[in-house]
Amino acid sequence: MSLELVVDARENGVWLALLRDGKLIEIQEQHGAPDFAVGDIYLGKVRKVVPSLNAAFVDVGYEKDAFLHYLDLGPQFQSLNKFTKETLKGKQNVSDLLYFKPEKDIDKDGKINDVVSASSNILIQIAKEPISSKGPRLCAEITLAGRYLVLVPFSDKISISQKIKNSDERKRLKDLMENIKPKNFGVIIRTVAENKTVELLDQDLKNLTDKWKNMHSNLKNAVPPKRVLGEMNKTSSMLRDLLNADFSNIHVNDKLLGEDISGFVADIAPGREKIVKVHDNRINIFEKFGVNKQIKMLFGQKVPLPSGGYLIIEHTEAMHVIDVNSGNRKGADGQENNALATNVEAAEEIARVLQLRDMGGIVVVDFIDMHTRENNKHLHEKMKEFMKGDRAKHNILAPSKFGVVEITRQRVRPETEIITAEKCPTCNGTGEVQASILYADEIESKLKYLLEDRKEKGLTLKVHPYLASYFTSGIYSRQVKWYLKYKTWVKVKAITANNLLQYSFVNKKNEEITL
Repeated sequence: MSLELVVDARENGVWLALLRDGKLIEIQEQHGAPDFAVGDIYLGKVRKVVPSLNAAFVDVGYEKDAFLHYLDLGPQFQSLNKFTKETLKGKQNVSDLLYFKPEKDIDKDGKINDVVSASSNILIQIAKEPISSKGPRLCAEITLAGRYLVLVPFSDKISISQKIKNSDERKRLKDLMENIKPKNFGVIIRTVAENKTVELLDQDLKNLTDKWKNMHSNLKNAVPPKRVLGEMNKTSSMLRDLLNADFSNIHVNDKLLGEDISGFVADIAPGREKIVKVHDNRINIFEKFGVNKQIKMLFGQKVPLPSGGYLIIEHTEAMHVIDVNSGNRKGADGQENNALATNVEAAEEIARVLQLRDMGGIVVVDFIDMHTRENNKHLHEKMKEFMKGDRAKHNILAPSKFGVVEITRQRVRPETEIITAEKCPTCNGTGEVQASILYADEIESKLKYLLEDRKEKGLTLKVHPYLASYFTSGIYSRQVKWYLKYKTWVKVKAITANNLLQYSFVNKKNEEITL
């Protein structure tokens, strides 16, 4: 298995595409330094406390107040609250907690109006980004995530990932943390820390304490609502969480961004910075690595399967519904075996689509009916296997007697939605197309103007693959006719991302020509 990250720097932001063995498994869009990202720490002001919900609404600067439930305060809320108040008053001048006297843990069955009051300042962290009409979801149990460790202020507990099974390694890691962690800070040891050296873990811990120090410095003179510590950008956070021996290449189309990524990789994985490769823009980077084509295949309502089957994905207010169809697939082993093969293939694609689109909440999958218990059990095990690599928390129920599988998947960010349906530029979506064949004549008319009147050289025409085929098919194609007429060769490049009748001309410097 090999992982590749393709980074497309555009004028309005950065797109990130994660490929596993060439298949698109995750895509994210980043607009500069986004506010209200998961992990951001804010100084907010409590708007109102609602005892009936056992929750409070907090102003963090978003258009709608953020939601904070009592259960998300964390046991050490009183200690955090004391630290916040004393820092704002100038009494807590240092970030370390060596001489800080922690408060008693709050009761897990308590009431929010006993510990939070309206108009008070409160230090909180974004747990879920704003989704649809809802504001951010908050928590007051502050955590700082690093590559190998997660730092938990006001706690002395050391937790180890359950995925680390070796008892000797668990003991080594726990003994190590007990010796190097600062007082009144807890630590969660991540899975990737297994078998890592003392130097790497110690450096990661120092980086996290530096982040806490930076947060404390920003908090001193803060006036709510104010972000006091921002999570790293999506490129860096993705590399921090995923970079391992399976990562083969990081492709980026911007030199400066490539240097930044290379520097970050050098910090977290010295010696691996050579995997960062900067590409020129002669060919769109998403086009080169097949990302655009996969987006159009996987973000539509109908998602094709390799064997000829397909998925139909519907999004309702309450849940996502996925229907599995065998399509034109034919099997010689009987209906039951054919259904099993299609269902297993669909399960693998569903696991990929859930992660790719970041679909959360309740997902109901209507698989093709199978009559034997063994086959349904096999499908359930395969579904769990395919979703094992999904970083979002999820739960998968066994198929019902009707062949329906219910999945719950954690939702922390808005679902990734990319419109793949193409609106006809001729009718502008009205359904009435008038003289669309004239587009070819329009293109040739503009080509004539560019070559004869403006004397452009090294022209390239970028069009949808269908139009590219129309201009280049045959021995005596229209492209050849242009060469004979204008005595210059015009390149025709098929662009999968283009709408059917969208086209553009670029010069030899790959600059788009404005007409």
